[in-house]
Amino acid sequence: MIIGYARTSTLDQKAGLAAQQRDLAVAGCEKVFTEQVSSVDMLKREKLEEAIEFAREGDVMVVSKLDRLARSVAHLVKITERLEAKGVALRILDGAIDTTTANGRLHLNMLTSIAQFEREIMLERQREGIAKAKAAGLYKGRKPTAKAKADDILKLESEGMPPLKIAETLGIGKSSVYRILSEAKEKAV
Repeated sequence: MIIGYARTSTLDQKAGLAAQQRDLAVAGCEKVFTEQVSSVDMLKREKLEEAIEFAREGDVMVVSKLDRLARSVAHLVKITERLEAKGVALRILDGAIDTTTANGRLHLNMLTSIAQFEREIMLERQREGIAKAKAAGLYKGRKPTAKAKADDILKLESEGMPPLKIAETLGIGKSSVYRILSEAKEKAV
């Protein structure tokens, strides 16, 4: 199945949305998911999530332009990894990227490599900044949130609450809950 996704940032971009829908229809999309929401507000991109969830192995997801799908190359990488894991190809009409072809996969892999390079440079700068701040005695690090809730974790666990529910209740990661419970058991031995 060929699945289309169209998005505009604001409600007053009706012509842009209509143009995308027209292009997707010409591309043979059998089902089109549309929404009018900013790409920055990822929590509200419900139709994109629906489109990805709807897609099945062998399907092709089509967008008119790259910026209608992803807000950055890193975001594009995440989306394409999710689609690839499901066996779904991606076609971007403006730019002729089609992951069902070798050339399309090459273009996408080049974008992915650039994103990885950008991320590594950003992390390197971050590490340098942290080292510089530590040397100047200005770096405090992140406040440990889970350890601050260790007493609550142990209390809830003693009341019979399962670890996953504890994590959800306290708003911390499940691995943190398991680690604190494990450390508490080690101390008890």
